[in-house]
Amino acid sequence: MAGECDTNFDNEDIKQPEKIEKKPENVRDEDLLQDILINTRPKNKTSKTDPLAEVLNINILACRTPLIPISKFYNELLSDALEMDDDYQTWREHGNEKFSYMSHSFILTPSTKTLGLYYDNRIRMYENRRFCLIQTLIGQPTHPYLKLKVRREHVVQDALVELEMVAMQNPSDLKKQLAVEFDGEQGVDEGGVSKEFFHLIVEELFNPDYGMFVIMNSESGNPTYWFNSFSFETAAQYSLIGLIVGLAIYNNVILNINLPMVVYRKLLGKRCTFNDLQDWNQELYNGLKNLLDYEEDDIEEMFMQTFRICYKDAFGEIVYHDLIDNGDNVTVNHMNKKEFVDKYADFLLNESIGVQFNAFYRGFQNVMEESPLQYLFWPEELEQIVCGSKVFDMSELEETTLYEGGYHKDTEVIKFFWEFAHALPRASQQKLLQFTTGSDRVPVGGLGKLKLTITRNGSDSDRLPTAHTCFNILLLPEYSSKDKLDERLSKAINYAEGFGMI
Repeated sequence: MAGECDTNFDNEDIKQPEKIEKKPENVRDEDLLQDILINTRPKNKTSKTDPLAEVLNINILACRTPLIPISKFYNELLSDALEMDDDYQTWREHGNEKFSYMSHSFILTPSTKTLGLYYDNRIRMYENRRFCLIQTLIGQPTHPYLKLKVRREHVVQDALVELEMVAMQNPSDLKKQLAVEFDGEQGVDEGGVSKEFFHLIVEELFNPDYGMFVIMNSESGNPTYWFNSFSFETAAQYSLIGLIVGLAIYNNVILNINLPMVVYRKLLGKRCTFNDLQDWNQELYNGLKNLLDYEEDDIEEMFMQTFRICYKDAFGEIVYHDLIDNGDNVTVNHMNKKEFVDKYADFLLNESIGVQFNAFYRGFQNVMEESPLQYLFWPEELEQIVCGSKVFDMSELEETTLYEGGYHKDTEVIKFFWEFAHALPRASQQKLLQFTTGSDRVPVGGLGKLKLTITRNGSDSDRLPTAHTCFNILLLPEYSSKDKLDERLSKAINYAEGFGMI
């Protein structure tokens, strides 16, 4: 069933979250309040293990290519009919002692599991709000939200300073609901401002000119970002990116980033191996696979490879590295080729970016350490949570869109709107989605999960359409012609930036 597995898998490779320890009775009042919240948290739900997995000494993350794809186990009818709030409550209160589908998440679709994760995150937010209320009542008022005030032109610097202060002084504040304010703008954050914040900060941090990431597989048509092992930026910057990814998941925001699957496997706790090179660099993987499969006696003359490797840094300069001591004098042969391949992969995927990834992971765990994330999702599913579904179908969005203010699906201007939307190229459709919802990414489960609302905003006029991105509401005047709608809406989606009161 598991198919090909990593044979050198070690259970210690999987990072387990630390257990929450109950504090003694004679703590101060504020610590006692924290105990009240801790004791309301669910029992440890990680105690149940797979007996067969223990006998075989494997873990789900070590399974490379299951003989039966994981999607074949999804029960869509069950997932659609499941009352996820009730199932989550059972799972939260009883863990593995009482049956719940959350404890058997392989049968649930990613969108249903994402809903369970959403409930878990929201309850943590509500616990923090209750704790803040109690502190206020005893004369120690604290803000119930994670409040960030940033300047649009200096979003990275401002976010770094504020999040570093929170992480150092009171890291539990990272579990509060995020509320962002742009300096000099009037928008009140009900979700839309946070989406804009994430969009701006990710766009800047992942810009290759910033030097923190390099672009991999650019010639394949599906470029991905990878940690720059020669970056001049500090570990705090990478920790900030980990915080941003964790906060995005925690606050149900999808990011516009494209990371290789290796990163998601590492976030779920696995130390990556040679097999992961296939996702990271297909050409390199094929070359090393040919080395492993080569059985002729002239392997040393054919490959002329030693345990010294060379690669290019971010500036295009050749860098040499010995995988073992005196590696340039040790030739790769049939006896040691497996060792060479394993050390090569380990250096590229783990050792060379250890400083950068460890900082990134610490930032991520500051937010997600108590989350059931790694027990619910496969790496492929985690990718969907972070950067959304890759299926972009405007028809799904049209089917689930609601209409208000006198509009309905047969209103002429609504027909104009959907003709306009379907005719747009993919890049412009993403701009339209960004304008109406605050994000150009497709949520897990498809565009039909967005629940867009189009409401009438007066009769025909020259006003541009506007949007409440916090609530996915498009305010559309009843334009008299399709040409006018096309012109007004095109201008709106191409020049929209910032928040104000309307």
